[in-house]
Amino acid sequence: MTPARPADSGPRRALAGLLGGPAPILTSAVLWGTTGTAGSLAPAGAPAAAIGCAGLTLGGLLLFLTSRGARSLPAACTRAERWLLVLGALAVAGYPVTFYPAVARTGVAVATVIALGSAPVFAGLLSWLTGHARPTARWTCATAAAVLGCTLLVLGPELTGHATPMDLTGVALAACAGLSYAAYSLIGGRLITREHSSDAVMGVLFGAAGLLVLPLFLFVDTHWLATTRGAAVAVYLALFTVYLAYRLFGHGLRHTPASVATTLTLAEPAVAAVLGVTVLDERLPAASWCGLAVLALALVLLTAPAGSGRRAR
Repeated sequence: MTPARPADSGPRRALAGLLGGPAPILTSAVLWGTTGTAGSLAPAGAPAAAIGCAGLTLGGLLLFLTSRGARSLPAACTRAERWLLVLGALAVAGYPVTFYPAVARTGVAVATVIALGSAPVFAGLLSWLTGHARPTARWTCATAAAVLGCTLLVLGPELTGHATPMDLTGVALAACAGLSYAAYSLIGGRLITREHSSDAVMGVLFGAAGLLVLPLFLFVDTHWLATTRGAAVAVYLALFTVYLAYRLFGHGLRHTPASVATTLTLAEPAVAAVLGVTVLDERLPAASWCGLAVLALALVLLTAPAGSGRRAR
């Protein structure tokens, strides 16, 4: 028999770890990064909140109906876990309810950097406070660099232009959106690590959230959905940015701490910026490109495996 080569186990194990955790989460971030470009193709006059709620309602219900074990998950959970499902669904529903009004008050750039930049910080603090995980030095450095890169990337045009007054209510709403995102990432990750199916957990959380935002969606103008372009945008958002993205995100949470996952999803504004330049013919100043480089380095620091020479304890 030919003896196995020990040298192969390291790269194979590293590749399996990358594909099992960071890669699906980064793919989700890429899909989420297309949201702005897709939303810009909606008919003129379509409310931003309506676009977000339409994607969540359609995609969330589709996730629930197609996820194996979603219908039986509440019965299989303990009482404490059922409360986690309720809190997670409320957190999922809270994201579009707070984020889109923040965009309307502060603009896309400021709302995005506050929401996405605060999410990994909230995730790390919530994990620490609940005793689930203690922030590591590597996570702290990578998160700080990612938040800095995200700030430079998104606020680059503002930093090089004329200053505008800051809407404190919009800032607070954007921070609440970041807290919502961190909360449901942490709750979803905790349920998944308790041997519940990631598809079932994501299906229940987003299906319930879709029902929660449905009344709000019905109170806004929905005439844009009757057009071909509006329907296409809603279907794309539901299928790719909710259904597929959160299936991948749930799979990645099985192998990645929520604090790391929320930092990895800071790739979303980078993707959105690149699409804005290549598809929408937008221009980015030098500060934004520097932020993109810093953000990329931070993501590499998080996704790269730890030193192979370190002996496992």
